[in-house]
Amino acid sequence: MQEQYQAKAIEQNAQRFWEEHQSFNVNEDISKEKFYCLAMFPYPSGHLHMGHVRNYTLADVIARYQRMLGKNVLQPMGWDAFGLPAENAALKHKVAASTWTRTNIEHMRQQLKSIGVAYDWRREIATCDPSYYRWEQWLFTRLFKKGLVYKKNAVVNWDPVDQTVLANEQVVNGRGWRSGALIERREIPQWFIKITAYADELLNDLDKLEGWPEQVKTMQRNWIGRSEGVAFHFNVANSSETIEVFTTRADTLFGVSYVAIAPQHPLALLAAKQDATLAAFIADCNKTKVAEADMATMEKIGFKTPFNVIHPFTGEALPVWVANFVMMDYGSGAVMSVPAHDQRDFEFAKKYHLPIKQVIAVPQDKTWDLDKAAYGEYGQLINSGDYSGLTSEAAINKIAQALSDKKLGSKQVHFRLRDWGVSRQRYWGTPIPMIYCTDCGDVAVPETDLPVILPESIALDSPGSPLKSMPEFYETSCPHCGKPAKRETDTFDTFMESSWYYARFASYNQDDDMLDDRAKYWTPVDQYIGGIEHAILHLLYARFFHKILRDEGLLNSDEPFTRLLTQGMVLKDGAKMSKSKGNTVDPQALIDQYGADTVRLFMMFAAPPELSLEWSDAGVAGSYRFLNRLYNFVYQYQTQLRDFNLVNHSFSGDNTNWPQASTEAKTIRRQIHEILNQIRYDYDRQQFNTVVSGSMKMLNELEKLNPATDEYQLATLNEGISFILRILAPIAPHLTHELWRELGFGENILQIKWPKPDNNALQTDTMKLVIQVNGKLRGEITTSSSASEEEIKQQALGQPNIVQAMSGKTCLKVIYVPKKLVNIVCKDQ
Repeated sequence: MQEQYQAKAIEQNAQRFWEEHQSFNVNEDISKEKFYCLAMFPYPSGHLHMGHVRNYTLADVIARYQRMLGKNVLQPMGWDAFGLPAENAALKHKVAASTWTRTNIEHMRQQLKSIGVAYDWRREIATCDPSYYRWEQWLFTRLFKKGLVYKKNAVVNWDPVDQTVLANEQVVNGRGWRSGALIERREIPQWFIKITAYADELLNDLDKLEGWPEQVKTMQRNWIGRSEGVAFHFNVANSSETIEVFTTRADTLFGVSYVAIAPQHPLALLAAKQDATLAAFIADCNKTKVAEADMATMEKIGFKTPFNVIHPFTGEALPVWVANFVMMDYGSGAVMSVPAHDQRDFEFAKKYHLPIKQVIAVPQDKTWDLDKAAYGEYGQLINSGDYSGLTSEAAINKIAQALSDKKLGSKQVHFRLRDWGVSRQRYWGTPIPMIYCTDCGDVAVPETDLPVILPESIALDSPGSPLKSMPEFYETSCPHCGKPAKRETDTFDTFMESSWYYARFASYNQDDDMLDDRAKYWTPVDQYIGGIEHAILHLLYARFFHKILRDEGLLNSDEPFTRLLTQGMVLKDGAKMSKSKGNTVDPQALIDQYGADTVRLFMMFAAPPELSLEWSDAGVAGSYRFLNRLYNFVYQYQTQLRDFNLVNHSFSGDNTNWPQASTEAKTIRRQIHEILNQIRYDYDRQQFNTVVSGSMKMLNELEKLNPATDEYQLATLNEGISFILRILAPIAPHLTHELWRELGFGENILQIKWPKPDNNALQTDTMKLVIQVNGKLRGEITTSSSASEEEIKQQALGQPNIVQAMSGKTCLKVIYVPKKLVNIVCKDQ
């Protein structure tokens, strides 16, 4: 054993040992409880950042700990390799996207290995490999045949420079986030998957996810957005046209003073043909992103059309307005507007001087100025014809029935969730396996022709997808009639690849099927780790895919992830690390300086996993000092064994006659077993910061022992060192591997199970008890742990300060709370 802690050499030796012994390769074993631990796989940007290091260290600590509990643990790694970032990088560097991506994967793989993660690398996946996306294409064609896939025209944000569709979040002030080009709202054909067919199940099954943070479940409930209401239509005056609306507040129907329609609504487009000003207004709306998140804060702007609709009960003519806050792809693209009882409608009505009709009474115990704000609560109806005097609940039912009787509408359940548009006008993605034939329409690529392989040897020289200008890719024949046909040139949304990768890890070398029975063994994932930013889209799509795969008979569970940990960000100077802020820290530089174990220990010690971690150079240095101190302590212990010719006991301590141990040895042994007990609890609740602090406390206790004093202190020290090495093995795996071997405890600490506290060691010969008189603290006593209740009571009553406190009083009763207190109840004589 070297005198100095040499992290680099120790870590290289440990990693070499693990690789040579294939230490983390795992297969199915029904004799053990399985544990599948998975961190969200990364996009291969080329370099790990500190957020990656924290995420993957957290997962690795959990996986290693579960292995020490005797479970059959799977922890794989792969690469979310497709997407626009790689395409843009390839364009910038004038290389093929595939070359850029695979070079980055090679580099990042080595970086991950350098931090000592316990991955079964045989299972490595890159989503850009045809062997992976082949099965994604296969599933899509299956869903197409089942009617769960369809194509329709949809309005999208089109970046004319990057030649691609942008999400609403990528449009900033009407311009593309990257190119800066003015965004165009285009209507183009898009492929959709019917996630709405699973809306009820996706919502209801959230209640089963007891291991998920409530915040994430709430975000998904809101995104799915189940609403019970009434769907009905207004008849357009002097026309056969109708306007469909859906409302959860049918009780306010008599307060409608106008109907608002989306700029893309057919009636709006019809009116625009006769009004150039309205056409210009609609064109402006088409340049503005209309994500729902923006609706609450954006300025409400409208344009009156020449149309009116007829109120279904009063017969009143109500104006139709085009409004920028109505979304065509949400509901029917029209809303009934009740300014007195909806704040958005109120603001619009105030701006355009539209009537505000109160139809819900404000309770007498409330003060409300309807000239300043809408009143949105339920209550008793007023100014509502035959429905006045009813409660909102009763009115909703009666009005719904009346609309049904008039054949104008009915009660319905609506969801905020929309079908998943999976088409992307990008190159670097999975080709959508569809063919268009002028005679047969849209036809799925036959299974025997899969995968549709993306051409990779393309050096990009301009934005947009080169597939559209490659006849050798898109020219094909119809699988049905054999006539010339055109292959789809759009690629899948990359969320498709990340929605099922966790299951493919289980069947990584299966060439004949998407998944096999191994996926049923390993899924669901027992512990999933990733950022809160993935709470909705990725996690919702993965839940959806899991249910699809279940219904295909490929899986046998309802949910993909049993337990979810959303780790906090890594901050520096109070802000998230980013190149633009100039506050990044290079993980590799720290590993080179201090070693991976130091970085891992700091990441676990600096903050609880779910909270943000504030970077601290001093904290990293402190973590290194602790590991160095542990190394030196073990080195000195070995030196003492050699110098005093002491016998190294078995690390278990099973052969020691502990009842005969000295008081000092017993006291310290009790302390380390109490700490061990607490640390097991902290590991189970994933509070790794207190695991590290507990390890520090244990080392403090061990440093009090002198193995040359007696055999019991030697045995206690030996046992305690074995405890602290096993406790730290998941967090600092390299150093603990080395010290375990140096101490002769065994060749491989990975094969050693988690230590159990000795209940006998936790017992004490004496105990301290609080003494109260009429509930007030009056003193304490130290008594034998074996003393009877009566002996304890008599000892308490005999204490001088207690005798003085009871002077002039009569004792009524003495209450003993075992191992805690004695309470003497008395009264004045």
